[in-house]
Amino acid sequence: MRNRNVCATLAAAAALVAGPVALPAAAATAAPAPHSGAHCPQLSKKLTWYGDNRARLQKVIDARGTCSDPRLGHGGHQRPVAAFDWDNTVVKNDVTDATISWALRHDKILRPQSWKSSSKWMTDAGHRALTRACGTAVPVGKPLPTSTDTDCADEILQIREDGTTMSGAAAFAGTWNHRRTVPQYAWVPQLFAGHTVEEVESYAKKAREEALAAPVGTTRTIGSHTVPGYARYYEQQRDLIRTLKKAGFDVYIVSAGSEPVAEVWSRGVGIDRKHTIAIRSVLDHKGRITTRNQGCGGVGVNKGDVIPYIDGKRCFVNQEIFKVKGEKAWDKQRWGKRIAVGGGDADTDVTFVGDATGAHLVLNRNKSEFMCRAYDNADGRWVVNPMFIEPLPRKAGTYPCSTAAYNAPDGRKTPVLRQDGTVVPDQRDSVY
Repeated sequence: MRNRNVCATLAAAAALVAGPVALPAAAATAAPAPHSGAHCPQLSKKLTWYGDNRARLQKVIDARGTCSDPRLGHGGHQRPVAAFDWDNTVVKNDVTDATISWALRHDKILRPQSWKSSSKWMTDAGHRALTRACGTAVPVGKPLPTSTDTDCADEILQIREDGTTMSGAAAFAGTWNHRRTVPQYAWVPQLFAGHTVEEVESYAKKAREEALAAPVGTTRTIGSHTVPGYARYYEQQRDLIRTLKKAGFDVYIVSAGSEPVAEVWSRGVGIDRKHTIAIRSVLDHKGRITTRNQGCGGVGVNKGDVIPYIDGKRCFVNQEIFKVKGEKAWDKQRWGKRIAVGGGDADTDVTFVGDATGAHLVLNRNKSEFMCRAYDNADGRWVVNPMFIEPLPRKAGTYPCSTAAYNAPDGRKTPVLRQDGTVVPDQRDSVY
């Protein structure tokens, strides 16, 4: 984890962009000249991709890699950049959830001073439910016995999954920008408050070993919840990342999960800490994780207001990779300050993947805003692929693009608009 100093904050004030930003035509479309790609590394033909997706991705590698243009990466020319979401994009299943599952089964969640203080949006109902389920007998800062106390484990999992208590009450309430954060995502690193980064990394390593060893399809029962019990690196994605790196791309992971967990897993595809971006907790003077995290785009240290989530992922890509400072990090950048290849699976990825200038790779998990953009294919660069393991069946009906697929900042569902302001028509699922 980079820059873990307790005093660390990342650049200045937040002007949210509700949709793609119109840029001067020359700045937005100044693409590099194409090259033959005759000497570029090739994606493996032994791994199955949907349709002509492999060829389409290879075309971008051939055209944009430093293997095609030796000037790139030298003499002040920036190397091309690729960035991928992690959970259900590079791996099957959610590795942060796998770590939470392991932690609950091994009594690694510490009792907070107050559940209310664990999140700025925690409701009285959420606080009461957790206090009632987890009790007050365990001293503050000591491990809760969640391996045997199934009521406590149930409440934690329910709030993490749905933002509600086991009784159905809202666990989070108040005001937040729905394109910058979601409380139950921000709550995950907050659950590990009191631990050191090294301790959380050790839990992630054990959870990783367990999940990779379990057969595909394995589930686990925690309290009344059934959760995935396995994970797998997608071989196609591992090969894509390896090929991109050989072709001279800088490859990053941009995740809405906990950074120590993402860093443990990203090593498995050859991506180091410097190239792994996720929710970065602020540490106290003893090096322990707090309930605060570092911010972006002018929002400094905060309690979950800004994380790598929807437009927040664009902000962190711009700030951490392209060194865009302050409010401008929220904006769609000119061609030379955008990723060439982006990949994701959910609405949380739609903005940064949409910023890619070469290919927008989408693993279809039936997420409405993302699939509306993908199937509308406004720039002809969207590459849609079913999940490589246990793909979903075809979505019934259509995605409600014209009425209720866009995640508005205030939480409403509204029409998805193209950059020119026209409405994206409803789309049928065709790649599954």
